[in-house]
Amino acid sequence: MISTVLVEHPWMTTTALVALVVFGPVAGAWLLPRPRVTRVLLGVCLVPVALLALVPTSRELAAGCAVEWSVPTLGAVELMANVVLFVPLVLLAGVLTRRPAVALVAASGLAALIELVQAVVPALGRSCSTDDWLSNTLGAALGAVLAVAGLWLASRCGSATAQDEGKASTRRPAP
Repeated sequence: MISTVLVEHPWMTTTALVALVVFGPVAGAWLLPRPRVTRVLLGVCLVPVALLALVPTSRELAAGCAVEWSVPTLGAVELMANVVLFVPLVLLAGVLTRRPAVALVAASGLAALIELVQAVVPALGRSCSTDDWLSNTLGAALGAVLAVAGLWLASRCGSATAQDEGKASTRRPAP
């Protein structure tokens, strides 16, 4: 169902990717002092990953995995959707833990695990592909970069705010 919508409206994945790149670091900086909100959003981001990867479909496939190595392009809707799927996941996990590299490795491992499950459980009707893992990992890498940008932005804004507060406290009141 979601694949049909994305094929009919291929601009959606590109728009989502651009929005994540533009707003992701700002959102990450804003979420840094709000770990509870970040955890909730991270949980919300895990739902589509689980649904799109593990909910059975009506097609039957043989066990195995297609070995393909295609770099996602804007016209490749399914591959771009796999990229977009993991960007917010790693952005949020990287900001929450303040360790974007660890979040990247964990997300790449999660993507590999998903593909492994799809390969060994043909009853799911999901196809295993190295392209999916590569696209998920590229999305995770972008999410890690955005998390680093968000953490940097938060440190810059936080230090500017602390400096402003320090200047205000050292000023003498006017007579």
